[in-house]
Amino acid sequence: MIETSDLTKKYGDLYALERLTIKLGRGDVYGFIGPNGAGKTTTMRILATLLNPSWGEASVCGYSIYTGSKDIRRAIGYMPDFFGVYDDMKVTEYLEFFAAAYRIQGPARRKKVEQVLDYVDLGYKRDALVTSLSRGMTQRLGLARVLLHDPQVLLLDEPASGLDPRARIEMRELIKRLRQEAKTIMVSSHILPELADICNKIGIIERGKLIFNGSVDDAIRQVRGNATFTVSVGDRNADAAVKLQTYPEVLLVKADAKTGMLDVRLKDGHEDGSFLPERLIRDGYRLKAFKEKEVNLENVFMEITKGITN
Repeated sequence: MIETSDLTKKYGDLYALERLTIKLGRGDVYGFIGPNGAGKTTTMRILATLLNPSWGEASVCGYSIYTGSKDIRRAIGYMPDFFGVYDDMKVTEYLEFFAAAYRIQGPARRKKVEQVLDYVDLGYKRDALVTSLSRGMTQRLGLARVLLHDPQVLLLDEPASGLDPRARIEMRELIKRLRQEAKTIMVSSHILPELADICNKIGIIERGKLIFNGSVDDAIRQVRGNATFTVSVGDRNADAAVKLQTYPEVLLVKADAKTGMLDVRLKDGHEDGSFLPERLIRDGYRLKAFKEKEVNLENVFMEITKGITN
């Protein structure tokens, strides 16, 4: 559904996007992760045929961005981070205007507008002016707009940006519904834990270069490495750190600078850390806390990226 090969955008000596190669099939939900200026929006604008690349290939739904721009625009729904609205239009008028642009006519147009309003739970705002909507409602209206022509591919650029927690949850649930309908979705976001919940694939991009491309589980396994457990024995942590290092299964013990708790990393071949509390208690320590250290997308992002921007 989306395929790129060596896709590149260059401004003078600056690479906004450098040799991007990805492939997404039907039903894939691809989380596109990276700092501001990394190349996420550039990629989406190229795929939407709104920006020409410097070189490289890309196709959407089998259509080349060079020769099939009209077909691509019929097949996709592109939702930018911020989009303009018309001040004096009601919600239904706004959607009918865009439905007409997609040549949806007569009763079918009115029916489609009502359908997408119900889909994004904005039916009760059909007669409100678009400028009266909250940020969350405006984002849902933007999603309704791109769904009018039932696109097979959705390009969602920071759809949860600036939303309060409730609005973010509502947007996440909408994307889950679209995933269940086998839509192919590329979604960028800074809210990394939510991407793990809705995406089956992720791409991490920095300074225009794709530095990771694969499943969420693969990313976590790559960063997680050896099994690591968090341990605390209260005010005896420093002493316990020395004792833990003597256990033959333990590779490394490190105190967390913020919490003071101990991160205990096991050697290769040792995944079960249940022996740690048993042995510490046997050695005379009073256990305060013990759990396996979790790795999430935020950990992955911090580990893989270097924090460098263009």
